[in-house]
Amino acid sequence: MAANPQTGPSPSQPAQSLDGSDGWARDRAARSLTCLPFRRVFYEELSDRAISSSELGTRPDGSLLLFAALGAERAEDHFIWLIRLGVLRREVDGQGLTERVRLTPLGRSVISRWPGEIPRASRRHRLREMLLRHWPRL
Repeated sequence: MAANPQTGPSPSQPAQSLDGSDGWARDRAARSLTCLPFRRVFYEELSDRAISSSELGTRPDGSLLLFAALGAERAEDHFIWLIRLGVLRREVDGQGLTERVRLTPLGRSVISRWPGEIPRASRRHRLREMLLRHWPRL
């Protein structure tokens, strides 16, 4: 169903933002970010430079970037989830994709929702999010 140019998007079609994402994608990403162990400063750093999961695990300032300690393998799992949500993307060099990630325009849009630190989700919300993330699709 197409949007009427005079009245805007139809009720069954979500509005598009300037970064090309719809409201549902931004809301979905925001819900997931509240369940992950990354602090706001982590995402702000990703907007300036790329970070790999192995680098994240060995950084001396890791406690400033994370709510809880995180190994490289677990960080990579979170990176893959954030890539699927559209919040992160793999960095590309002259030889192709690298293991490093950067923030996308959708990620910047989601982070800008919160003036301070990203709020932490309740235990119930984190459990629901884990089930949605790992439950096989039929």
